Amino acid sequence: MSTAHVIVTLVAAAMVGFSAFSVFRRAQWVVGPMADYGIPMSWLPWLGAAKAAGAAGLVAGLFVPYVGAAAGIALILYFAGAVTFVLRARWYAHIPFPLVYAAPVAAALWLAA
Repeated sequence: MSTAHVIVTLVAAAMVGFSAFSVFRRAQWVVGPMADYGIPMSWLPWLGAAKAAGAAGLVAGLFVPYVGAAAGIALILYFAGAVTFVLRARWYAHIPFPLVYAAPVAAALWLAA
């Protein structure tokens, strides 16, 4: 395990964890666009929990690599779903937002290999 892998994984986990916290706190800058994309507000606790579990899984993956790989793959799928919702809502300018969170997760997966 390289230093780069540890740093990138911790940064990815912090970013995803912050995103989960923002969903749980129902920060307007997160919840507003989600409503505009057509995501039901009843999904927010589940979406926040998925992000929080993914962040915890990335950190756990530093000790149990298979857990980190599973968390990373699940988060990539989560953010691919987010891109799909943004595209479906035709908010093309917002496509980079989920990709900003997916990029460090993908980098952590790549560095773990």
